[in-house]
Amino acid sequence: MAMNENEVNAFHWLADMLESVEVGLVVLDLEFRVQAWNGFMENHSGITASRIRDQILFDVFPDIPEAWLTRKVDAVAMLNTRAFTSWEQRPYLFKFRNTRPITGTEEYMFQNLTISPLSGTTGNVEKVCLMVYDVTDIASSKRALERANEQLAKLSMTDRLTGLKNRGTWENLVDAEYERYRRYGHATSLVMFDIDRFKKVNDTYGHLAGDEVIKHTAGMTLNNLRQSDSAGRYGGEEFGIILPETDAEGAKIICERIREGIEQSVVDTTAGPIQYTISMGIAQLTDVPENHMQWMQQADEALYAAKKSGRNRVMVFDA
Repeated sequence: MAMNENEVNAFHWLADMLESVEVGLVVLDLEFRVQAWNGFMENHSGITASRIRDQILFDVFPDIPEAWLTRKVDAVAMLNTRAFTSWEQRPYLFKFRNTRPITGTEEYMFQNLTISPLSGTTGNVEKVCLMVYDVTDIASSKRALERANEQLAKLSMTDRLTGLKNRGTWENLVDAEYERYRRYGHATSLVMFDIDRFKKVNDTYGHLAGDEVIKHTAGMTLNNLRQSDSAGRYGGEEFGIILPETDAEGAKIICERIREGIEQSVVDTTAGPIQYTISMGIAQLTDVPENHMQWMQQADEALYAAKKSGRNRVMVFDA
């Protein structure tokens, strides 16, 4: 039956709307051959509708997860109901470059996807429609917020000058290591150390130079630690190290390496070159301390003994 003029106009308007809408529309038969491909898809893929028509989608876009999309489409066709997926579950179905000037930091377009069943005259599902929504702005904003929150969390745990863990965070790790020893009994050692005669460094060279010495101490410490070790700035010129799975002798080897490295180095500052030393105290954990604070006190007593013995040395706590 021929369409009248109103029907022709309505069809034309509908076709024009589908071509210009800012949503990707893809119609597939149940063998995944492309039946319709609107202007949004042409613009972002660079593939015209006439070129892709009747081609199998996975042949044209091999990056599309075939098994995943097949499961989705089969469920839509079987249940005759829509299926949805968001960019948080799968960042994109079609790997389109991001063309938004505002969210240019994102390399690819983030997409939400709706899969709708399309029934024929018999009422059976014969095709499916993929609706692809560009949600790059939303995704980019959320990802930026998550990165900012991660950075804030990191800053709240980190000493700003040295990049080491701050006192509160490091003390919590000492407490956790103490509890781990109570449960498993593995050897573990704690180190407290500070910069010898640091007040003289500040008085002679100034506080900015003193900060350079503190940063140098942190860098030398990190360079000589293992991945499992944890270093923190306890306050001022005082530092701490947790050495898991390490007895006092092993801890002393690590500490001597740090001490000798610092003794033999020179810190170049705007106020002039500075040479300095550190003193270190070690306490291997035993069943004697009743809490982590008593363990820290033992390491601090060993540090005091190193100072009293002439500085620039490593001492192990002796009960």
